[in-house]
Amino acid sequence: MESLQIIENWPVPAAAAAVVRADGSVAGSHGPVDRRFALASVTKPLAAYAALVAYEEGAVELDEPAGPEGSTVRHLLAHTSGLAFDEHRVMAPPGTRRLYSNAGFEVLGDHIAKATGIPFAEYVHQAVFEPLGMASTTLEGSPAKDGVSTVSDLVRFAAELQAPRLLDVRTVAEATTVVHPGLKGVLPGYGHQSPNDFGLGLEIRGQKSPHWTGAGSSPRTFGHFGQAGTFLWVDPEARAACVALADRAFGPWAVEAWPPFTDAVLAELSGRPAR
Repeated sequence: MESLQIIENWPVPAAAAAVVRADGSVAGSHGPVDRRFALASVTKPLAAYAALVAYEEGAVELDEPAGPEGSTVRHLLAHTSGLAFDEHRVMAPPGTRRLYSNAGFEVLGDHIAKATGIPFAEYVHQAVFEPLGMASTTLEGSPAKDGVSTVSDLVRFAAELQAPRLLDVRTVAEATTVVHPGLKGVLPGYGHQSPNDFGLGLEIRGQKSPHWTGAGSSPRTFGHFGQAGTFLWVDPEARAACVALADRAFGPWAVEAWPPFTDAVLAELSGRPAR
């Protein structure tokens, strides 16, 4: 795909990207796709997927207590537990605000480790990385932000999100449906959003503006971006997903570069001119 070559113009030391269609075929790739990059918050969808495997295995229930009083596994996954961003401090009653929380994902990892008797990093490896053949992917600390992976590995995960093999398709549909619709909140790097839609560990684009995806991205688009200069999105309307990893921290460069890149990818997939 010619559009992927746009990453050559990004002001970063290194970047790699790929597009995978809903049928699992790779539409194109560019850059060092086998280089390992820090994922930052693109770790969260991987951790969430493992949590959903634990749910389907019967180790946990989505609505069982986890985290602060009144919070559940579902609240932790949807950033509605009330926990602060990076502190184990309660800021609001569960279900009342969309408080994006790394701490919530750390509590989630501890909860699943206790329920399964397996350290969470090992559980993610057994539940997600190993069965998908993601041999270069590791979780090296917090389930909120300490994953390391390659574009080649994340293409496998993006294919799984579009045609699940590890989870029932109904579980993935639930994960990509807004939990607690209408809640406002801050999308890191993009300010207050009303509403700030999330599913279970996956951000949902909805009508957010500004946003890190493109003007042509459908409201059903879901995924995540990371402060390491990374993102993964799936656009069900385009029947495709895109992964891009870089080694420069998120900042104004990404705010400026990512949306037109996504629009160019979507335009090439559809055969229409970019918006």
